[in-house]
Amino acid sequence: MAAHGLIHGTLGNTCLHVCVDMQRLFSVGSPWAIPWAQKVLPAIEELAGRHASQTLFTRFIPANRPGEAPGAWSRYYMRWAEVTLANLDPKYVELLPTLSRLAPPAWVLDKHVYSPWTEGSLDRQLRGSDFDTLVVSGGETDICVLATVLGAIDRGYRVVLVTDALCSSSDKTHDALMELYRSRFSEQIEIANLEEVLGAWR
Repeated sequence: MAAHGLIHGTLGNTCLHVCVDMQRLFSVGSPWAIPWAQKVLPAIEELAGRHASQTLFTRFIPANRPGEAPGAWSRYYMRWAEVTLANLDPKYVELLPTLSRLAPPAWVLDKHVYSPWTEGSLDRQLRGSDFDTLVVSGGETDICVLATVLGAIDRGYRVVLVTDALCSSSDKTHDALMELYRSRFSEQIEIANLEEVLGAWR
């Protein structure tokens, strides 16, 4: 079982806040709305606002039209035709307004799958940087956050999950994933709340 808190010490200039998919696509009015995204938004706003130049926002970009995506994604977007770009108001792809005002200096990275690593853009952005620690917030805990975290672990990053800045549309699987992070990745994931992270990030 992983110890709670920042067991590997303080945070600093080698730390990057990765905020996963806090978009209108997952807010009120969207077919993919996450009911408690608004609950964690203030924590994300504070973290990103304090460290805007060391924040990267990812955005999930759906397929253009049903059936256009590769492989099993084609079937996925036949099921979710209403959220393809051809059928979706473009505003839903945007970050939530209180976060979009932070970019720049925050960075924005678009992706078409759950992981920000698969298409290579994040690796290219981080190549040559001093970042060795990723502080992760956003949603969903059990889908895109999971993909982000596993990719970061594989690349050797120190990973910090901010407990009160994560959300999911399923309480059950959110809780299950938090238990997985704590119990199975005790050497590679630290779990702390916003107050602890802000206090340690100098």
